[in-house]
Amino acid sequence: MKFKRVLSAVMAAALCVSLAACGSTASSSQAASTAESAASSAAAEPAASPETAAGGLRVAGLKGPTTMGLVNLMDSGDGADYSFTMYGAADEIVPLLVKGDLDAAAIPANLAATLYQKTEGAVEVACVNTLGVLYILENGESIQSVADLKGQTIVTTGKGTTPEYVLRYVLARNGLDPDADVTIEYCSEATEALSQVQAGMANIAMLPQPFVTSALSQVEGLRVALDMNEEWEKVAGSQLVTGVLVVRKDAAEADPDAFAAFLDGYAASVEAANSDLEGTAALCEEYGIVAKAALAQKALPECNIVFETGEQMKTDLTNYFQVLYDADPASVGGALPGDDFYYGV
Repeated sequence: MKFKRVLSAVMAAALCVSLAACGSTASSSQAASTAESAASSAAAEPAASPETAAGGLRVAGLKGPTTMGLVNLMDSGDGADYSFTMYGAADEIVPLLVKGDLDAAAIPANLAATLYQKTEGAVEVACVNTLGVLYILENGESIQSVADLKGQTIVTTGKGTTPEYVLRYVLARNGLDPDADVTIEYCSEATEALSQVQAGMANIAMLPQPFVTSALSQVEGLRVALDMNEEWEKVAGSQLVTGVLVVRKDAAEADPDAFAAFLDGYAASVEAANSDLEGTAALCEEYGIVAKAALAQKALPECNIVFETGEQMKTDLTNYFQVLYDADPASVGGALPGDDFYYGV
């Protein structure tokens, strides 16, 4: 197995933005511009042939839960059949996927939709790998429901990105006006939001896993008040999605049986991530996905790592994309993906 760690200066931010894949969600405009520029620059370069790519299927991941679900496959005997690369930010993966230098990648769901548009349908989503990873934390006991947020100030990250859309949607569907009933203060990073809570400048924050687990150990009295995945499901009727695995259609079609075998291995890896917490956590530290195994072991049960395919995948993503599109069409590439975006459906 080939596993290359590629670090970047934005690694910390990528880990804290959930939607950085509970790793790294690109902003609406950033995702669109990154995908568009990558598609344009790659147009003059021939895509790598999937039949001749060295090391089998070439798969990329980000630091965070989307790759935590892959780590058992990476470390298995079957992992030798694939080439795994980890990156610090989604915008490093996009041009490589567009040019054909990568076959598949675990990336934020909204970026997958944008890539589909900008590559004119050259990529498809194979599975949902991470559900909601956002949580409302409170230093106190006053928040027991979304209604209790009325009149409160929430510090969070992700203005103009998925966290903002999720928060505003949940608030609105619970009868609260996000612009009048709640004060939302945006920080550039999760660490900044947490520092305000630590300093007593704020009592309520919305943060992603695995940062939530770290924060709970740093602030006495801090607790999880609301699971935004649960709150989303109550009002949307589907699950909140964070990350997906996308694949180039030419790579999947070049050897359908080999790609199906990869997905089987991925499903087994996710099952192990949810059942063997200690072993998976150790691998997360070993491969540099999470800094410490102890943190990974505590965070794993809260990261909503899944392997969701077929009609359930399509239903959850369709509903999720509709909310994002209604908030800002650019967040999903300007249009909703077609049916051919959903692998195996």
